[in-house]
Amino acid sequence: MKNKFQIALVVMLTLSFTDLKASTLLDTLNSAYSKNPKLNAERANVRAINEDKKGALSEFKPSVTISGYVSEQDNTKGNESNYKPSEQSLLIEQKIFQGFGGVANLKKQEYEYSLAEFKLQKIEQEILLAATEAHADLLLSRKKIYINKVNIDLLERQLETEKDRLERGEISLTDLAQSEASLAGAGAKLIAAQNNLISSKANFEKIVGKKFTGNIQDIKFTSFRLPQSLAEAYKISENENPDLKIAMLEHMKSVEDVRIAKSDLAPSATLSYKLAEQDDFSSAVQERKQQTLKATATWPLYSGGNNLSSLKKAKELENKYNLLYADSKKTVSTSVANAWSSYQSSKSVLNSIRSQVKAAEIANEGITLEYESGAGNRTTLEVIQSRSILLNSRIDLATSEKDFLVSRFNVLSAVGRLTAKHLNLAENN
Repeated sequence: MKNKFQIALVVMLTLSFTDLKASTLLDTLNSAYSKNPKLNAERANVRAINEDKKGALSEFKPSVTISGYVSEQDNTKGNESNYKPSEQSLLIEQKIFQGFGGVANLKKQEYEYSLAEFKLQKIEQEILLAATEAHADLLLSRKKIYINKVNIDLLERQLETEKDRLERGEISLTDLAQSEASLAGAGAKLIAAQNNLISSKANFEKIVGKKFTGNIQDIKFTSFRLPQSLAEAYKISENENPDLKIAMLEHMKSVEDVRIAKSDLAPSATLSYKLAEQDDFSSAVQERKQQTLKATATWPLYSGGNNLSSLKKAKELENKYNLLYADSKKTVSTSVANAWSSYQSSKSVLNSIRSQVKAAEIANEGITLEYESGAGNRTTLEVIQSRSILLNSRIDLATSEKDFLVSRFNVLSAVGRLTAKHLNLAENN
């Protein structure tokens, strides 16, 4: 009993430690990769289509059928007596030629399976990008709360100082009112940040598939292996972008549909062998055994125009998917260019805002010292304005860091490399 209690205690402590452990970006991505229901549903779809591919192979294999019957005949006239005929048979059939429709259908099913895999990759990219944004949004919401709390703490101390200075006659009621208004505005911003955190938590739990424990690490995961240039990004996307692969496979599948439609106009041949044993067949035949080998050839010459109509339809659909494939090439190229441009601009913006924060910190520190010492004739409004600039620049910095992170993931998504394999995520499925 004591041992069981100790084991239970160890398990509880382990679980508690796991919950307290801060969630990293890699933890978030791994969880989304393994637990997101939309992604798991797409995996099930791939497995289902794999069975269709196996079914297409059956067209080239023989079919074996065992059948039998038992009946009873009651003869009321003539010399024949009542009897109970029965039969047991074995039928083996093999398709010899199908106008190449079977080969085309097999290729179509192979394309269908590849299509499902690329659709899975597309969903995988969407989920991993959404998980990254959810993690970054949650981190940003927490940073905004922290920055606003620090700001409120400074404003509260300033307000206490202002009250003391008002009693000494160093400032007016107007200056005090400005500090009070600034503090009230900071409180409103904190409330807004706290509400944003609630929304970020809900979105995080929906996408990632696990409860947010309250601990989250700053993003240190930088192993992105991004393209080194826009030209390289274009080249990678031509070979790996799932949208482009999906459009290409849709066109290749439509080509096979044309061949299948043509096979409906071509001759077909089948070879069959039947072994049958009959008992009590008639009053004259008590037992009979038959073996039948049969070759059958058919050629549909006319079916009311239905086959020709199907062929024309298949050709038009092939033309449609060819045009969509060409359009997809342009769309992917544009997406890559936009993602790369956003990545480069977000990097420049982040560097600029970092410089802005440093300058705002120096300016705020100098203005505050001059105001408190009375050496520079600084006013309450100038102190409030400098702190407001510093607050906004810090929030802009946190936002820019989030945008820069997401822009890198957007580049990976645009070229087709935002995958668990490329990011070295744990294979849980």
